[in-house]
Amino acid sequence: MVRLDEVRGALVDVDGTLLVADQPVPGAVAALDVLRCRGIALRLTTNTTRRSRASVGAVLRNAGFAVEDDEVLAPSILARQRVLTSNHPTALLLVSEDARRDFAGVEEDQEAPGFVVLGDLGAGFTFDVLNAAFRALRSGARLLALHRNPYWTGPAGDVLDAGAFVAALECGAATKAECVGKPESAFFDLALDVIGLPPNEVLVVGDDPENDAEAGAAAGCRTVLVRTGKAGRGVSKDAADCILDSVAELPNVLA
Repeated sequence: MVRLDEVRGALVDVDGTLLVADQPVPGAVAALDVLRCRGIALRLTTNTTRRSRASVGAVLRNAGFAVEDDEVLAPSILARQRVLTSNHPTALLLVSEDARRDFAGVEEDQEAPGFVVLGDLGAGFTFDVLNAAFRALRSGARLLALHRNPYWTGPAGDVLDAGAFVAALECGAATKAECVGKPESAFFDLALDVIGLPPNEVLVVGDDPENDAEAGAAAGCRTVLVRTGKAGRGVSKDAADCILDSVAELPNVLA
């Protein structure tokens, strides 16, 4: 059991943990309210790239969660920082129109970009779009992947995600992507820096055994997996420090 007096902060995943198909997991809103009342610092983590940070915050608020936009941690934060601090701060942005809001200050270059930034374009992943990215990579651009998730689960079921297209471009252009989303250590370094706590005092809560549990443990954090998303019923009991049916049970475990 995770001891409450040893946990001062929590990095809680959004999709599959707090929300399923944009609807709140029963009891999740109340669970986060209880943690806040107990003084637990919270940041909400996501690999979502179709939406901007502000839009993720809006979806959470519409679902009943009392969150601020700056409490949402997404790969776009790191990607923007990576491009702007490079020696070639231009990019071909393969992200949705909404997600472009998170790339303020990044100059887009269609001809000779320093980076190809790849998020989830959904149906926008046409041959012409992918071929333009392929050509930019062959001309020297670096591939910056917001994450490697191969799929996500939407209202209509499982849907291809950006990771499948990252793999295609890596293969076609004979390159290796730099990834900034979960489960990369850079993402958790950012999250721990933002929450301002040492890893042994932070709990990582999510539904993905690799992106949340394994990565959280590698960062030195405690870990909790919930069965409302990817983990399901078949997850090993050793996959995390604690496995719950739902995040609604989290206040009872932190004791």
